[in-house]
Amino acid sequence: MLTIHHLEKSQSERIIWLCEELDLPYELKRYERDPVTILAPPAFKALHPAGTAPVITDGALVLGESGAIIEYIIAKHGGGRLALGPDHPDFAQYLYWFHFANGNLQPNMGRNLILRRLDLASDNPTLLLTKGRLDLALRLVEARLGEAEYFAGSEFTAADIIMVFSLTTMRNFLPIDIAPYSGIRNYLQRIGARDAYRRAMRTGDPEMAPLLT
Repeated sequence: MLTIHHLEKSQSERIIWLCEELDLPYELKRYERDPVTILAPPAFKALHPAGTAPVITDGALVLGESGAIIEYIIAKHGGGRLALGPDHPDFAQYLYWFHFANGNLQPNMGRNLILRRLDLASDNPTLLLTKGRLDLALRLVEARLGEAEYFAGSEFTAADIIMVFSLTTMRNFLPIDIAPYSGIRNYLQRIGARDAYRRAMRTGDPEMAPLLT
């Protein structure tokens, strides 16, 4: 049985959502964050040497990293669904946005989160640089969603599943005003209307209202 080890308000929501979209059976084990440090508890950190969410177990396999987990589940259990192959006209866009999530957007949000906690002066060069890179990433996302219904194109794919966390739940940790981004706001309304997404969020974080606006 595929087991999703879900740390509340974390990237592991992606894996729950993926399984709901693919209609795959799974067991869910939930872990609460430390109320003081807001970090994962020792029991979660003990699952994998990296100590970060998400983590799945599948028989004897223990696997971390959301991108790797998504690709593993799609290939091993999902029959290739929600991924685009090299013969698909949107293959390159699928690859780009799938990797943009953890290669650009999420790291930029993480760096901005850390620097904000340091309470640096508003004109600090490092702070301005990191904010500028995040602003650029958001403009790229907005431009893409202004020309396509989903990140890969007209078809919902795993690129959407891996991208949405940074645009929604991550904003609990790094508040971002998305009012200026009509493409992002319209997109999140489409995502919020998906039955599988609603089931996943109710299952993984029932006490949290998804940040879709």
